[in-house]
Amino acid sequence: MSNSSSISHFLLLALADTRQLQLLHFCVFLGISLAALLGNGLIISAVACGHHLHTPMFFFLLNLALTDLGSICTTVPKAMHNSLWDTRTISYTGCAAQLFVFMFFISAEYFILTIMCYDRYVSICKPLHYGTLLGSRACAHMAAAAWASAFLNALMHTANTFSLPLCHGNALGQFFCEIPHILKLSCSKSHLRELGLLVFSISLAFGCFVFIVFSYVQIFRAVLRIPSEQGRHKVFSTCLPHLAVVSLFISTGACSYLKSPSISSPSLDLSLSVLYSVVPPAMNPLIYSLRNQELKAAVCRQMTGWFWKH
Repeated sequence: MSNSSSISHFLLLALADTRQLQLLHFCVFLGISLAALLGNGLIISAVACGHHLHTPMFFFLLNLALTDLGSICTTVPKAMHNSLWDTRTISYTGCAAQLFVFMFFISAEYFILTIMCYDRYVSICKPLHYGTLLGSRACAHMAAAAWASAFLNALMHTANTFSLPLCHGNALGQFFCEIPHILKLSCSKSHLRELGLLVFSISLAFGCFVFIVFSYVQIFRAVLRIPSEQGRHKVFSTCLPHLAVVSLFISTGACSYLKSPSISSPSLDLSLSVLYSVVPPAMNPLIYSLRNQELKAAVCRQMTGWFWKH
């Protein structure tokens, strides 16, 4: 038996047993990460350089792209390294850093998605007050509050998780450092403190979820009152990408964390963790670009300009 003071590294879950499958996982992760980097990079570049996109909706979309880039760059490179070099180890400090950064970006993404829902609600249900409620200063304050809240949330969870004594080995049942799997190694009843923090975070997340649902109920009621079909289609084109991204983020996370222990298995847990931690950052740019004509045009201009320069 060992305690946390004697643990110098953790063993992550191996993605595959055979060399061929390890290389396949490396290639799949490489393709997904490159797609995420390209898609989110193009969105950030298009919004930052396109002055006509300097609106609250695209400002928050830029923040969302930053969280997507941060989250996928936190977990995937280490998993790719382990698959390529046939290893499972991650240092104790590296695990703590990975947990903190991942929690930070995932929390920020959820808060940003909630704010984006508020943006759509004000735009559709209270258009006359849009400039007042979502001025540049208000948007900056909301974004800063989201990032600061995510930082505090990640800091509290990381500090508390790694203050627990660990005596059940150092093997994690996940391909990256995650709180539930580290708690399984704890031999102290003080892990109830971390469970209390998790309950608080889940309550906060549920509050955001209720706000999103309530906002979209009001949005759909307002949309259905629009007389022209063209007007309804235009409004839906700005709401559906956000709704799709929120649904993807919440459904994959809920399936991973709220599934019954009776149906849990290493392969299922691995598949679900990939779905909520790796797939959304790559899919979000595609979802927004397909439905938003302004963003699609701006991204095309960016790519065309880059092509002619080279």
